[in-house]
This record gives sequence, structure tokens and C-alpha cells, in this order.
Amino acid sequence: MAAPVSTLFFGSGLVALPALELLLASDLVTVDAVVTAPPRPAGRTGRLTPTPVADLAAERDVPLQTPSSLRTDESLARLRAIDPALIVLADYGRIIPGAVLQLPRHGALNIHPSLLPRHRGAAPVQAAIAEGDTRTGVTLMQMDEGLDTGPIVAQVEVPLGGSETAPELEARLARLGADLLIEALPRWLEGSLSASPQPTAGATLTRPLRRDDGRLDAARPAAELERLVRAYQPWPGTWLEVAGERLKVWAAGVEPAAGEAAPGEVVPLGETVALATSNGWLRLDEVQPAGKRRMPGADYRRGRRG
Repeated sequence: MAAPVSTLFFGSGLVALPALELLLASDLVTVDAVVTAPPRPAGRTGRLTPTPVADLAAERDVPLQTPSSLRTDESLARLRAIDPALIVLADYGRIIPGAVLQLPRHGALNIHPSLLPRHRGAAPVQAAIAEGDTRTGVTLMQMDEGLDTGPIVAQVEVPLGGSETAPELEARLARLGADLLIEALPRWLEGSLSASPQPTAGATLTRPLRRDDGRLDAARPAAELERLVRAYQPWPGTWLEVAGERLKVWAAGVEPAAGEAAPGEVVPLGETVALATSNGWLRLDEVQPAGKRRMPGADYRRGRRG
């Protein structure tokens, strides 16, 4: 049996954890270092908080690097000193410079949660839900200096049922991506698995989400807004304004318009309330008024009556 391959793992978020777990358990590789984003302020106190990947690396006593930039001579020298034969990346959140990609002789593999070339970029899971895709999946690709443009090593496809939230779908794809990596890795390392260029047709690019993306615009159809409610959890969340106050929407449904109401009006609907839109009503199943707890739409309506 060949000696385990020295591997450098890049990852930050929860989506990266299943892949790192399986690599740490594999006898094909040794994870000689983990590279993750630096700690960031979190919560009302602004306390510096490590990434989930940093926590796992510390738990498993894996050497950890948290560079603020990978483009400095110091950062590159630290990575070069590890002399990795393979790089694996999942949910790192930063661009990897070409000088780093050139380090390993077995190349750099990226687990991307979409069926590339569709939904390249920063928010592929959210885009798949928001755009009403009927299928998505995971792509294992060989990284190049472009943004998710490298050749495809392997893919797995999953159907979408139209009720998934972003956290649920991310967790599902994270597990599938980790399994896909471990399944492909033996053939990749021995050189019997090749990568194929991505097709040019069907390529789309997603951008990082912004806070204002979560505003529910009643000029859009209710079906589109319902998808945003599921896609933008937990960040940036979705919201609308009622009587000058922000109302966060955690769960919603689509109803045919049941009366005369202008888009933007919040109207009674059975025991709950709904937002009238340009096409249909958005039923507000679970909401959170500013400064209050999450609650069913029916509780919110009773509170407004009071």
C-alpha cells in the first residue's frame, strides 16, 4: 500500500466539516495542516470566534493556519514549508492564488455545492433555491485561477422538492460532497481519473449576498418571495415593513389572492396574515417582529389585534 499523501485542507464554514472529518479518518492522506479564515467578531459582544473548521482542527490536534491573506510572502512560505502533495478545499470563502495552487503535485480539488457550470461563485445553494431549480448537486473540480472554472473531476446530482431551506440543503450537499471526494480520491491519486473541461453553455455566476437582498418586494410574485424566504436563511434573512416596523419572515407559503388588496398590503388570511403581491398572496407562517421572539403568523395576528 502506498504511503499516505500529504494534504493541505482549506475550509472555514460548516459545509467543510464532513469533508475534513472523512479526510482525517482516511488512510489515503495525512492532513498536515488546515487553513481557515481568521476569527471574526460574533454576537452582541463582538467576541472573536473561530470558524467551525478551526474548532475541529483544534479538537483533532491538526496544525492550523489563519492567514488574513494568502498573497503575502510569509503566508506562501508557511504553506510551501508543508510541501503538500494535495490540496483539498471546501467552503473556504476566499480566492486561492495561483502560487498556492502550483504547490501540490496532485493538484488542488474543490468541493463545490452546485452542478457546475451553473451557479459558480459565492452563493450556489441559495441561488438554486431562489431560482426554483428542480435539481442541483455537488461538483468535485480541479481548481484553476478562475472563479469555479476548473475542470470537472466528478459530479453527483440530487432532485429538489421545492421545500428545502438553505441550511437543510447545505447540510445534505456537504455530506454528498464529502462522500464524492473520498470515492474519487483513490483513482485521482493513482492517475486513473481525469478531469474534463466545464461546458461553456449554462454557466452562471452568483455573488455574495447582501443584507438588503432579504427585503421582500411585493412587486414580485408570491412564489418568488416564498423561495427567497427558504433560500436566505439564516443570512441575510427575509423581511418586510409593517406600520414602519421590520417584520422578519422565517416561513411562508403561497396562496391565491382572496380579495382586493394592493401589492405591499398585509391582509388577514384565515387565522394568520398574508402579504399581497403582484401575483398571489404570501402567507406568513412564522414571523419575528423587531425585538421579539419568533412566532406563528396566527400569534402575530392576535398580537396586532390587541
